[in-house]
Amino acid sequence: MTRAMQDDTIVDAGTSLSGDVLAIRGGHPLRGRVDVKGAKNLATKAMVASLLGETSSVLRDVPVLSDVAVVRSLLEVHGVRVSEGDETGSLVLDPRDVESAHFEEIDAHAGASRIPILFCGPLLHRLGQAFIPDLGGCRIGDRPIDFHLDALRKFGAIVEKLPSGIRLSAPDGLKGANIHLPYPSVGATEQVLLTAVRAKGETELRNAAIEPEIMDLIALLQKMGAIISYEPNRVILIEGVETLRGYDHRCIFDRNEAASWASAAIATDGEIFVGGAKQQEMLTFLNVFRKAGGWFDVHEDGILFRRAGDLQPVIIETDVHPGFMTDWQQPLTVALTQAHGRSIVHETVYENRMGFTDALVKMGADIVVHPHGLQDGPRRVPRRDLEQAAVITGPTPLRGAKIVVPDLRGGYSHVIAALTASGESTVSGVDILNRGYEKFLAKLGALGADFDVLG
Repeated sequence: MTRAMQDDTIVDAGTSLSGDVLAIRGGHPLRGRVDVKGAKNLATKAMVASLLGETSSVLRDVPVLSDVAVVRSLLEVHGVRVSEGDETGSLVLDPRDVESAHFEEIDAHAGASRIPILFCGPLLHRLGQAFIPDLGGCRIGDRPIDFHLDALRKFGAIVEKLPSGIRLSAPDGLKGANIHLPYPSVGATEQVLLTAVRAKGETELRNAAIEPEIMDLIALLQKMGAIISYEPNRVILIEGVETLRGYDHRCIFDRNEAASWASAAIATDGEIFVGGAKQQEMLTFLNVFRKAGGWFDVHEDGILFRRAGDLQPVIIETDVHPGFMTDWQQPLTVALTQAHGRSIVHETVYENRMGFTDALVKMGADIVVHPHGLQDGPRRVPRRDLEQAAVITGPTPLRGAKIVVPDLRGGYSHVIAALTASGESTVSGVDILNRGYEKFLAKLGALGADFDVLG
């Protein structure tokens, strides 16, 4: 048993990281079972959608994450009553007393989250106005809110930029619009959906994101009374309705967390059963995982992951769904440092997502980052000006080092690299993992990880 598991306070408080620094002694395969709950990328948006209903909503399988806590506090400052539901992990959201909140309150509760931008449409419908503070988030590249603001303007919103943020108003109400996104942005697609369902008239959204979490949000909105249809070639049609009711909905599982644990299994040469993982939503990941030398067995209640033998090099091109998710490449890159040969990861979604590899190089990995991508070689995903590429040559033994995590998925990857490496590593800044991994320390302990919380 690890020292971390012997400390009952850490396990009991496993819903969050109790310190910001971990001392990790690596070289031990991770073995055991972890369970994933609802997807962060659906749960937070579903909570915002409750603002649109005239009755209470019930959201189930809600993960205990800092992003969820941020959305809850933002809803509460706007007058939504949030309480625990009739089963563990469920929330009841009562929006009947929605009211305006002061700039200072919104800014104080938003923290580093970018979720306030999605409050705009629902609040414009309910109150006729909304406010967006300066937005934070992971340092993985420019994520401008221009797509959001341009869409809201097309619905009829008036956008006013202030020193403290952005104020929006809709004195004449919101009306359906024809919107063509320059890029199939998940956030902008969510914005249009949350705004169009109660806008007067029809909305046609082209070049929409079609991630499983988007489809789950559409299903939730349909439960509320929305009329939404999906057509081929990324076209979504929404017929606005005057009123919506509350929903009772169970979140889709978190495929990002599931893929992270799968990558941890082959990076450490362990075996992890991920309870709650589903095959259909992970088809693209599972194909690449198998090509890289991973083995998996699909069960009714989850998926078992381990190595099939020596890890093999692969070429990855990140893309929007149904392509290989950008959130999947960072944890899998750690495993690819142990593959026999040269792997290439083309990152086409975020321009600064390769920064996490600096720590892997410090630990002994052979990774060369090309900041403007690679020009040569066949490609399935069209090149983007912002893309980067990483060439990973392995296998290379990793050794312990002092690391500061840069972002959510990069932070997880650093922890897994430390667990793969020989010797002891000190990983700082791990609090950010609260944003995307529920009960992270407890899960690590259950898998046999050897670590201490230092501060």
